[in-house]
Amino acid sequence: MAHFVVRFIKDVVGDQGQPFEACQHSIDVDAPDEAEATLLAKQKFCEGRAIRHWSLHADRIDVKPADFPS
Repeated sequence: MAHFVVRFIKDVVGDQGQPFEACQHSIDVDAPDEAEATLLAKQKFCEGRAIRHWSLHADRIDVKPADFPS
C-alpha cells in the first residue's frame, strides 16, 4: 500500500490584493492508489470539520505520493 499526502487548498486574496494558496488541512493517507487516497482524505476532512462536502472549506485538493528516504 502506498502512502500519500493530501492537501486541501483554498485560494485567497491577501491584504495587498495578491492572490495566494492557503493550505486548509493536510492529511496523510495509506491507500492503494491516488483516487482511493483522495476519497479517504475527503471523508476524514469532512468528519473532522463536521461538514457535508469538502468544498465548503477548500477550492481544490492536491495529492502527492509521500517520499521517504530509504
